[in-house]
Amino acid sequence: QVQLVESGGGLVQAGGSLRLSCAASGRSLSGYPMAWFRQAPGSERELVAAISTTGDNTWYVDSVKGRFTISRYNANNTVTLEMNSLRSEDTAVYYCNVDPPSRNPWGQGTQVTVYS
Repeated sequence: QVQLVESGGGLVQAGGSLRLSCAASGRSLSGYPMAWFRQAPGSERELVAAISTTGDNTWYVDSVKGRFTISRYNANNTVTLEMNSLRSEDTAVYYCNVDPPSRNPWGQGTQVTVYS
């Protein structure tokens, strides 16, 4: 199992930016595709962005394309999500996990709140 700790969330005005980080322990992330997910109040958790083991391939849900960038730093065992041009609909708790999560435990997530 990989233990994951997310950080970097906060309160930001619409149009602003945040950079989320995901730190892993327990195992090296280098062998796992990774992803960021988010869950808004009253909604199911959704996949937002994914990245291959080497970082050569990425995927984004349509609603964040061109605004979010997922990156990974295998040497530091971290994954990041750069979020620009934030919108109120991006408000959610953001989680990282291996892709697919299967039975890997979820971290506590980091809250992102966008106000207009």
